[in-house]
Amino acid sequence: MDKNKRLERLVEYYGNGNKSHFAKMLGVKAQTINTWLSRNTYDTELIFAKCDGLNAAWLLTGEGNMLSSESEKEEKLPSVNQTYEGAPYFNVDFIGGFDVIVNDQTRNPDFYINYPPYNQEGVVWCNLTGHSMEPEISNGDIIALREVTTPIQYLPAGEIYGIVTEEYRTVKRVRLSQKEGFVRLIPSNKSEEFCEQEIPISMILKVYAVLGSIRKFF
Repeated sequence: MDKNKRLERLVEYYGNGNKSHFAKMLGVKAQTINTWLSRNTYDTELIFAKCDGLNAAWLLTGEGNMLSSESEKEEKLPSVNQTYEGAPYFNVDFIGGFDVIVNDQTRNPDFYINYPPYNQEGVVWCNLTGHSMEPEISNGDIIALREVTTPIQYLPAGEIYGIVTEEYRTVKRVRLSQKEGFVRLIPSNKSEEFCEQEIPISMILKVYAVLGSIRKFF
């Protein structure tokens, strides 16, 4: 198995099939993954350091199993529970009702999702509807969110964020506009139905970093 095939399997397993998510986990730019694929190479030391349970021999040679043991593989798959393991999941949609659970501290989560890459303090899971972020995030996927308090103009450009204004909630890539005091909301879907939008920063009430997404599996 050549390095390209190995890298594709790593993206599928550790990045949930998403190169941007895999790049974020490694701490590199998404373009780096594309460069590795085009050159049939990758940073072996970095990947081994960041990917828990990875079989070093497989990473170097392609021989044997990708993971060092089947038990480690099972631990990395998302699982649901009622025992407070992982991050809470609320069966609400970010676009249409997420504020309700954020502002209602008495509401209990439906259950917890135990998925190590996103078992972080402050992370919550909810649903996403709509097609504007496909193919990166699909309609009906579950997204991991964490509120950020850094002013949006100082956040890393080009990352995916959940944006809340008085009128709507949306998930988009965000970049600064050439117009002072504005940001650009950029959909991943390139069809004519979905257009880039510019809004004043002053309209934005809250910002959530979209850490990752998974297919709905329950």
